This record gives sequence, C-alpha cells and structure tokens, in this order.
Amino acid sequence: MPTILRIGGYRFYFYSHEPNEPPHIHIDRDNLTAKFWLQSVSLAQNIGFPAKELRKLQSMVVENQTQLLEAWYEYFGD
Repeated sequence: MPTILRIGGYRFYFYSHEPNEPPHIHIDRDNLTAKFWLQSVSLAQNIGFPAKELRKLQSMVVENQTQLLEAWYEYFGD
C-alpha cells in the first residue's frame, strides 16, 4: 500500500493490487476511510466520514490531483 501523502491526520494511499480500476486514492483517518476517483474528482466510497469532512477531503484531493495522478501512473504505468 504505497502512501502518497500525509496531511494532518489523513493518509492518502492506494492498494498495489488495484491496477484494473480507474485512478483513485484511498484516504484514512483513525477508523474512517474514503475513496475518491482522481480523473474527475468524485467520491467513490465512504465509511464513516461526515459530509462536512468529505467536502474537505475532496478539496484536498483536487488541490493535490496532479501529484496523486502522477504517483498512480508512476506505480501502475499508463
């Protein structure tokens, strides 16, 4: 599970066994987790984050989208 970013208490990562899915990022904090698609940033899955925090996470993904996509393609290839 390569960790790409840590921002505050959040860990941004992807699983190494998901190359057949579109580019995405998982975000964890404590026992909460979310998954965002990266090409057109949108929420794919949420387990426990409240709506206000999801909006904050989505903003973080948008702000770091280039870095996250570069890490995805570097790891999985084009």
